[in-house]
Amino acid sequence: MSEETKHKIKKDEICSFAVAVVGGGLSGLSLSILLSKAGYKTILFEKEKYPIHKVCGEYISLESWSFIERLGLNLSDLHLPMIKKLIVSSPAGNSIHAKLDLGGFGISRFFLDNRLKEIAVENDVTVFEETKVTEVKFDGNEFYIKSYRGEILSKMVVAAFGKRSNLDVKWDRDFIKQKPGKLNNYIGVKYHVAADLPTDTIALHNFKNGYCGISKVENNEYCLCYLTTAKNLKDNHNSIKAMEENVLFKNPFLKKIFTESKLLFDEPVTISQISFDKKKPVENQVMMLGDAAGMITPLCGNGMSIAFHSSKIAFENIDSFLKGKISAKEMETNYADEWQKQFGKRLRNGRIIQQFFGKESVTNLFISAIKPFPFIIDRLIKSTHGKEF
Repeated sequence: MSEETKHKIKKDEICSFAVAVVGGGLSGLSLSILLSKAGYKTILFEKEKYPIHKVCGEYISLESWSFIERLGLNLSDLHLPMIKKLIVSSPAGNSIHAKLDLGGFGISRFFLDNRLKEIAVENDVTVFEETKVTEVKFDGNEFYIKSYRGEILSKMVVAAFGKRSNLDVKWDRDFIKQKPGKLNNYIGVKYHVAADLPTDTIALHNFKNGYCGISKVENNEYCLCYLTTAKNLKDNHNSIKAMEENVLFKNPFLKKIFTESKLLFDEPVTISQISFDKKKPVENQVMMLGDAAGMITPLCGNGMSIAFHSSKIAFENIDSFLKGKISAKEMETNYADEWQKQFGKRLRNGRIIQQFFGKESVTNLFISAIKPFPFIIDRLIKSTHGKEF
């Protein structure tokens, strides 16, 4: 029996879906809900088990509010902290204060991802937790997806697996091949803390080779999340505690927060090999969503809103394709063009800013220079927030 015949027999026995979503973060969950509500048989793969703590700033601008509610999550009932103010400090402790015209709200990924998963299941999405996808192949007509749970077939595959995946490596994506540099060798660390801090304010505190954000989420907790270079950790004998005491504490704001707050995690949540290098929104006939298509630097904000918005753009194009209104090529081109239109400028500005990441003197000088000019601060803030979608 030929290998081709064996493959055909095997395919007849495999469960088939309209769309397979690889990655169960905000963009993947949102897309799966939209697809299933529209009547498409959808499967979602998530390598972890919900609920999940993820390294994330856990601030969402109000541009996403109505979209999240349309998914089925009534945010108004949750009494979430509304964030209207911003504080930015330099490594030396000089600070600027500003109002957020659009503003945002705080909500933990632990709660949000899990509730969206529940909504997905309620809408008949097949959700495979603790399931890692190991292979995705396209035969010119449909996709073959292999995971620890077995094999499936799908008309379409969408990648929403976040910052870095085994599939990124397998597909030899361009950003994977970059040598460690100013845009691609970071670590992230997150805690939840109990603290006596303003409830309506998000703070971004700079330190040597990094910055730390802190804002309130639900249950009277604060998310404290920072990004820094792998070198910073290595220079402190790979000890997070030593790095915090030797580096972060030099910013008086951070020293006060760390020493006066109660850490609510036994151990911090961490992630390594974070890259802000440019990525393609479509790879191997697969649409990339959220961080898989391009990660925005935290100082430019709103990665969570970009994740939500990208799922909306993807759904609109997938829906047109599955209804036969456009070809697969048109779907991919339209999605890539819309991605660039909505997020290209944000990501590009982020990469420019990131080139100066870690230069203490530059950050200190910059904050001192713009402090007397609030209109500059307002323009910078507006460039990090989009419009309601």
